[in-house]
Amino acid sequence: MTERWLEPLGLVSGPAAFHAVRAGFGLPLLGGPAAFLMARRIEAGQDLGVARVADLAGEWDSALDRLTRRPPDFAGLAAPEGRPLVMGIVNVTPDSFSGDGLAADLDAAIARGHALLEAGADLLDVGGESTRPGSAAVPVEEEMRRLLPVVRDLAKAATVSVDTRNAATMAACLEAGAEIVNDITALRHDRDALRVVQQAKAPVVLMHMLGMDPRTMQQNPQYADVALDVARFLRDRVDTLEQLGIPRGRIAVDPGIGFGKTMAHNLALLERLPLLAGLGCRILVGASRKAFIGRVAGESAASRRAAGSVAAALAATARGAGILRVHDVAETVQALKVWAACEAGIIPE
Repeated sequence: MTERWLEPLGLVSGPAAFHAVRAGFGLPLLGGPAAFLMARRIEAGQDLGVARVADLAGEWDSALDRLTRRPPDFAGLAAPEGRPLVMGIVNVTPDSFSGDGLAADLDAAIARGHALLEAGADLLDVGGESTRPGSAAVPVEEEMRRLLPVVRDLAKAATVSVDTRNAATMAACLEAGAEIVNDITALRHDRDALRVVQQAKAPVVLMHMLGMDPRTMQQNPQYADVALDVARFLRDRVDTLEQLGIPRGRIAVDPGIGFGKTMAHNLALLERLPLLAGLGCRILVGASRKAFIGRVAGESAASRRAAGSVAAALAATARGAGILRVHDVAETVQALKVWAACEAGIIPE
């Protein structure tokens, strides 16, 4: 079967999107509110050029259906009208790249989680192992020592995702109240991870990473076409899970900003994010405080990249992101509210 992709182009939003769809020269991206007017056709890896959506009927119908259909709510969480879900980050580690690690004080990590919820986070992502470039693995026993008390407490107040690549940690945290597994290796690192997720019927975030070792992922990363290569990888992982009985409604896909990518790769993935809409899953973007933001903005300290992180979050939102994984929750939520109001041209209730 010939491989085909449609990459949405000419995105519009607000009243322009509504009128474009109603007039028949635009289609809703993932059910709206954004719409796209054109699409790049890619067949067997070859760029066949750009066409208007009105000219794509027929042989491209199945691809258009995936792009325009709204994915199911991920983990049963319905996003507020006009904006993605905001996932607050709780790093229970001493060596997080972002400078917010709290492994030495579990009470502080718990307090941070509750503060993020107060600031407007829709769910929390709790991790006990830093996977920054060059980081070494943490023993599973230590990872669980850090995570379990935090997960047990925060799971009483919110939907909790556990950020781990270890099957034993996944199982223990799900038992402790976590509902989602977020694995940077897309369930490849630990051969038991697929079984844990399958048996628990847990929603899962599949992320693209070049290789499976944070210590080496940034050593001269290369791609033929970064957006298409990442989309193919995620498609194959989604297909694998679907064959095991895990439906796309329980899967979110993450392009893996900063995981085996140069700054040019990261910017290309954000600019071409709508390509991932064809997978039929929620799209998660985690660009918060990452090094490429510092390079673009000229800010070396990760903790001072909130404004740049919000800008990246808004760019991802405009291109179809359904979940934003962020450190700076209050700033992101505020920006999303204003952005959504400006796009819609109405005062939110």
